Amino acid sequence: MDRGTERDGAVTEHAAAGRIPLAVVVVDREGLVSHWSSGARRLFGADKEEAIGRPAVDLLPVSGALPEDEDISPYGAYSTYDGLGHDLESSLDGRLFYPAAGRARLTVPERGDTVAAPPEGRGSERVDVLWWAYPLVGPGPERLLVLGADVGRLQQDDGDDDPGFDRVAPGFALHTDFPGAEELARRLPEILPSMSVQEGARIVGQILELGYPVLEFSQNDRVPVTPDWGVPRRVERKARRERAARAAAEGLPLSQEHADDGEDLEYAAVRERLEFLNEVSGRIGTSLDLSRTIIEVSKAVVPRFTDVAGTYLREQVVAGEGFPDGVPDTTTMWHRVAVEHTDEPGRWDDVVPVGEAMPFPAHTPFFQCMTSGEPVLVPRISEQMGHAIASQFEKRDIRPLITNRSMLVVPLKARNVVLGFMILLRHPERPVFNDMDRVTGAELAARAGLVLDNARMYTYQESVAETLQDSMLPHIPPRMAGCDIATRYLPGTLLGRVGGDWFDSVKLPGARTALVVGDVMGHGLNSAAMMGQLRTAVQTMAALDLPPAQLLRNLDDLAQRLGDTYLATCLYAVYDPIASELHIANAGHIPPVLVRADDGRSELLDLPTGAPIGVGGVPFEAVRVRVEPGDRIVMCTDGLVEVRGEDIGVGLATLCESAAHPAASMDDACDTVIRALNTRGGRKDDVALLMARLNGIEPEDVAEWRIGLDPVEVGRARAVVREQLHDWGLPRLAHTAELLVSELVTNAVRHSHGRPVELRLVRGDTLLCEVDDDDHDLPTLLNAGSLDESGRGLRVVSTLAREWGTSRTSAGKTVWFELTLPRR
Repeated sequence: MDRGTERDGAVTEHAAAGRIPLAVVVVDREGLVSHWSSGARRLFGADKEEAIGRPAVDLLPVSGALPEDEDISPYGAYSTYDGLGHDLESSLDGRLFYPAAGRARLTVPERGDTVAAPPEGRGSERVDVLWWAYPLVGPGPERLLVLGADVGRLQQDDGDDDPGFDRVAPGFALHTDFPGAEELARRLPEILPSMSVQEGARIVGQILELGYPVLEFSQNDRVPVTPDWGVPRRVERKARRERAARAAAEGLPLSQEHADDGEDLEYAAVRERLEFLNEVSGRIGTSLDLSRTIIEVSKAVVPRFTDVAGTYLREQVVAGEGFPDGVPDTTTMWHRVAVEHTDEPGRWDDVVPVGEAMPFPAHTPFFQCMTSGEPVLVPRISEQMGHAIASQFEKRDIRPLITNRSMLVVPLKARNVVLGFMILLRHPERPVFNDMDRVTGAELAARAGLVLDNARMYTYQESVAETLQDSMLPHIPPRMAGCDIATRYLPGTLLGRVGGDWFDSVKLPGARTALVVGDVMGHGLNSAAMMGQLRTAVQTMAALDLPPAQLLRNLDDLAQRLGDTYLATCLYAVYDPIASELHIANAGHIPPVLVRADDGRSELLDLPTGAPIGVGGVPFEAVRVRVEPGDRIVMCTDGLVEVRGEDIGVGLATLCESAAHPAASMDDACDTVIRALNTRGGRKDDVALLMARLNGIEPEDVAEWRIGLDPVEVGRARAVVREQLHDWGLPRLAHTAELLVSELVTNAVRHSHGRPVELRLVRGDTLLCEVDDDDHDLPTLLNAGSLDESGRGLRVVSTLAREWGTSRTSAGKTVWFELTLPRR
């Protein structure tokens, strides 16, 4: 893993002199050393047994620059060119997410087994260290790869007081024809012990193909690696002095010697690009917002690297959707998502507006870039190419903007998939893009592509999470029998958009309504999945008209069968608008707030708390609370009232106070509560809020009769229904209601075991008719044949009623139907 002096793509005869032993250290996600090579033992003075499992910061205290008096660089003190990355401590602390490099002096314990003695005069415990840090993003526990080298090893003395190497710096391999491939393949298993020689050989092949070193830790994750690039200088410097002496003797101007300094310029250019790439890496990816990331990428390259930067992304990337596998083709739509330039304002806006989508023909360099996944360099856009490019822009002449400019098209890739590309243009008076720019642009695009893909995946996951959460939360109608309902759901601000909070409302027989609020402890998809199961179970058991305490008991049993991983709290209330009461049971949930309509007073209802769902083996109790028309009940999860570092009693008091504020509508009342409690700061949990105004049903809107078991009573049932509907001003419903009541009462009389049949009409938002008897067998809808004498009654009810259903009661069953009230 070494580099020699490179000129024109060839490695000089001094390449072997550039090989140095590397200290290889791997740090895990806890900041502890998990791999400590023999080179690390020699360089840092600690045995492997001492190092493994210890905090890396205790073993690698490398920060700072060389002392000012140690001028070992042609640029002066090392601090003047210490710009290859942040301090190693930043990498060890996990604050860097891109490769970094540096140089520092390190004091280590006395080393008895060093590869080379420390340089004279520096003391046996002072070491000049080069280091490189590479964040590891693969699936394993490793978090950071650190490589270190002793600069003293490079200063070999051969009788000349001139050091063998006067500068050593990490860099990208600008050429690929170096002979160290086989050795590099053999050394890779030392860096990652699980890597085989065969796998190393495959990766080396990629290194040669890509043009800069890469370590691949999984099928999808690649990390650029530039272990050590020693530039042998001793021979060149001696030769330079000899040439200078000859020039002085022959009377030649010393400026001719400057022609031999091309390598210095090459080194400076490489270093400048490294600094640029590190700077860009620090400026992009500060947010997971896709739009902001796109702007960051565009602004990072203009004007330092290019004068115009146009960014195009796949249509599906912009929409936050997935896209088919395979290479893009001429039908693939690309959205122009950003155009950054140094031209006069507005020059590009009308010709290439942001937001436009278009395909690209096969003859364009853009198509070549997107299909090959490699940069495409056009030194100058000729008039012919400019015309070919402009032909795809309808009624817009783009040629004045692009002709005679230098162009570099770089792909934005991640996981070997092209997400988009950037079109980089330079003004005609600026130097054209060259091969080094192509490498720099490719590396820039690789980093930008990874950042964009992270933002894309985050946006996609946010969309999936929001869709999942919306699908799990019910869409409750604003009006139920005898009550108005409003709800709010707020996703967690810190822990993702998917959580275990839910609310629900279920229609029950007898014009009653079940109101539910629950909270599965924890966050994420698992909690949401558990919430979905519990919510479905509550709906099913509520439809069976189970009493609140019994429903929670059954729900607890179900949670036990699902597993003991999750706990949940739940508040279940049944509102009877005719009896004007709430029947409530609590399973470890915060109590509801009841706001009285007569005086505006609010109070937390004193309920038996109960244990959370999933604890198992605990009883649940239910209480009945008398309410009046206009009262409001407020039920929420603890995420609304609980704030880190604050007593929950403060939140509950604020809830009571805000719930009591008068409001023009239920939605306004919910918003008042949210504003009062959601602006305190510190909220991290998701929130579910359900508020119901309990309007009740007036006694004059309810009519009840007891029907004897004589078949003659069926006719009386039809008569009383007809008369009541005329009294209520609903004569248009009389005929249909008589027919359906006749069918239900006939069945009830036929199957009853002795108790009279009860018939009830309720006028609310709909006309509700209920028939009760003491038979526990629920009727079912049948397909009656042409010769069958029975089985048609429920078919008639199902056809003519707006809605119908059955449920068991403690005494038997109830069969009911609803008819839509005519518009007045």
